[in-house]
Amino acid sequence: MSSDDLIAVARQAYAESLRQRGPVRSERVVAAFASVPRERFVGPGPWIIIPPGRSSQVTPDSDPRRLYENVLVALDPNRNINNGEPRLWAVLFDLVNIQPGNWVAHVGSGTGYYSAILAELVGPSGKVTAIEVDPDLALQTWENLALWPQAKTVAGNGITDLPPGVDLIVVSAGLTFIPLQWLDALREGGRLLLPLTVTHGWEESDRRGSCVGRFLIVERRKEGWAARFVTPVAIIDCFQGRETESESRLRVAFLGGDSDRVKSLRRPPEIPDESCWLVGDGWWLSTRAVGSNH
Repeated sequence: MSSDDLIAVARQAYAESLRQRGPVRSERVVAAFASVPRERFVGPGPWIIIPPGRSSQVTPDSDPRRLYENVLVALDPNRNINNGEPRLWAVLFDLVNIQPGNWVAHVGSGTGYYSAILAELVGPSGKVTAIEVDPDLALQTWENLALWPQAKTVAGNGITDLPPGVDLIVVSAGLTFIPLQWLDALREGGRLLLPLTVTHGWEESDRRGSCVGRFLIVERRKEGWAARFVTPVAIIDCFQGRETESESRLRVAFLGGDSDRVKSLRRPPEIPDESCWLVGDGWWLSTRAVGSNH
């Protein structure tokens, strides 16, 4: 068996392990992870890898099969920028039900690995707009996504440079608020997947610079905005998406618990009532279902 064949076998086994660990229900998500060569996106080995909840380690060699585990891979250790945890993203992509032909905006594309997974999921008839604020990372994304013509790279601000009329916005960095521009960019039936996070004091660990919180899924419906929190997350911060006041409110809300009760996002002219879980600027999260007034 050739080395390429061995790597392909390892990639398939990795995808199957994500199915079991997730768990992941979508065959298309499993197939996407089995198709995209992770080694294309993380630079030459040996690599610094970080198993979830453990300290970093250096791979003993440059065998790409080392990458086909549920590990983070360091892209820039000095800034704690990593290629994120595959199990987390497999679960999230499963939850948001990405369809062929969808248009996905990926905010914080890094070097493009998960943008490529998204490109596999939308297929040749879909579109992926990968947005990265760091110009060096954006250049790497552009180079790495050359095999996926449905994916385009934008070097810019993920909040202000988002295209309108998208089916899904995927955000790979933590925010303290929900940008109104993202809500307005969604088509009816579109979804927003973003981590709402607060800062954490991991100053001397592999997670320094990370924030903790939960991913929120918001869906634009004719009758309103459905919203629900899903998996907890520790993730790098989005520096354009952090404000002191909104972080304080978010921290209080998380500490108060009951985030699982959130069912909808409300916007003016509705005003916060007894169902309000968190107030933002021009939006608030409610424990009432979409369409319910009490």
